[in-house]
Amino acid sequence: MFDTLIDKLNNGTLITLETTPGHSPVFAPIIQKIAELGLDKHVDGFSTTDNPLAKLKYNALFAAKMLQDRFHKPVIATMSMRDRNKIALQSDLLGANEVDIRAILALTGDPANMSDQPHTKGVFEGDSSLLLQMISAFNSGMNYAGKPLAVAPQTIYPFAVVNSYAKNPKTLQKKIQKKIKNGALGIVTQPVYDMESAKILLEMKENANKECCPEQKKGELIFGVFPITKLRTAQFLSAHVPGINVPDIWIEKLRLAHEKGPEEEYKVGFELSKKIFEDLKELHPKIHLMTANQFQVAKDILT
Repeated sequence: MFDTLIDKLNNGTLITLETTPGHSPVFAPIIQKIAELGLDKHVDGFSTTDNPLAKLKYNALFAAKMLQDRFHKPVIATMSMRDRNKIALQSDLLGANEVDIRAILALTGDPANMSDQPHTKGVFEGDSSLLLQMISAFNSGMNYAGKPLAVAPQTIYPFAVVNSYAKNPKTLQKKIQKKIKNGALGIVTQPVYDMESAKILLEMKENANKECCPEQKKGELIFGVFPITKLRTAQFLSAHVPGINVPDIWIEKLRLAHEKGPEEEYKVGFELSKKIFEDLKELHPKIHLMTANQFQVAKDILT
């Protein structure tokens, strides 16, 4: 399963779909919706988010296990540095390993002061590079403190994230380089909305691989795609989310469509989103689709 995932990442077409577990003790409704729409037939794997925006959600590792068992496709489970210290992170990796949750997306995590849980404190013993280093240690048969594990873990496949835009490209390239150096096999970008940014990111990835790593540590880029079907979403992403660039032409087209009504607004936004998905797929067919659990939108984009 995971060998196929990595082969598709490095040599073929890879399409993964993000799922966001809910504020609920049950994950089954999300699985049911995916099954009803037949989305599993249009993707190579899934991901599960880990309490995004520091809001309490169903556990990402348990959700990954349920998705993987139901659809028999690999799931990239997110783990955040915000909520766990080194002991808890390694303990989760050990437990996940035995039940075959072995693709891990390492995140630093959103600030704890965004949480819906009063007086929550972030742990943040390090950034996502620390988790990547832990995974590297596990893959060498030892824990992060250098003590050999009683039984060697099955191989863990590390992934990371990176912004899709920066005013200073050199800074962004250094971040990509650092993640590859720490073992990331796949690097998922923030949503991409223009082809020029996509080409720059690919160039950065190539330069980062050349600068930092031997061939066996080659990292591959995965373009993030988040469909925009409302003007307010485009405006929010453009104004308030660092590392994302929504082109002015998108905002202007959505503004004009918004004035004509919600149906036209959705139509224009979907067409723009579908086109960037298809263009990115033609340029570099490694895409991570994020729809905030709007799975009908995901199916319409994929088919």
